[in-house]
Amino acid sequence: MARGAERVRRFLEERGIEAEVVVLDKSTRTSQMAADALGCSVAQIAKSIVFVNDAAAVVVISGDKRVDVRKLSKLLGHKMSIADADAVRKHTGYAIGGVPPFPHNDDVQVLLDRSLGRFEDVWTAAGTPHSVFRIKVETMKSILGTDLVDVAK
Repeated sequence: MARGAERVRRFLEERGIEAEVVVLDKSTRTSQMAADALGCSVAQIAKSIVFVNDAAAVVVISGDKRVDVRKLSKLLGHKMSIADADAVRKHTGYAIGGVPPFPHNDDVQVLLDRSLGRFEDVWTAAGTPHSVFRIKVETMKSILGTDLVDVAK
């Protein structure tokens, strides 16, 4: 198992969360690719998108939605912009397409969009563009100590 996927697996195991990290032959770099590989709807893919200002924030949002950067900036109190590949790796420790909701290198703020609330559980990246895991939305909320927010277009 690749280092990023092993990091996610270990994080889940240490917290007693039963979630199997699945490594796929096909890339799951985009929400559509992940949905095709898993045989689920794009909406059931929870994609993690990194935004930056002085600090970083990760927005976990349903694969059929887009982040409204104005809503996000207003919520956080400062202008945010989407991170480039170098910033994504620096703040999270993962490449674009493999960013999980947790764990990350830096103490980044993680926001869960309310679009995830349509599902009991979702599939999300597990540290590489070829690995995923299924997790209950309520479990993500509990791990992160947060509630759902509205940052979707």
